[in-house]
Amino acid sequence: MQPQAAQFIHILWAILAFYAVLILVVLTAVLIPTWFICKKAGFSPWLAFITLIPVGHLILLYVLAFADWKVVPAPQAYWPPQPPLPPQG
Repeated sequence: MQPQAAQFIHILWAILAFYAVLILVVLTAVLIPTWFICKKAGFSPWLAFITLIPVGHLILLYVLAFADWKVVPAPQAYWPPQPPLPPQG
């Protein structure tokens, strides 16, 4: 093999490795938040993998936007209203 061809093959492998790492980073940046959003909304977290198909993120967005979430609201601290202060004067 000629030296130029060998160098070209090494460059191609480096580019391929860079793209593989880039794809893993992007997939992680998309899947982890959607996993937790689905889990907090009361859906199966595996629904996050629908984002891997084309236009799947839009489908998931509409499902989350218009579905009834199966979560119970967190209890809020209740402070009874205070009576008005007497007028000073």
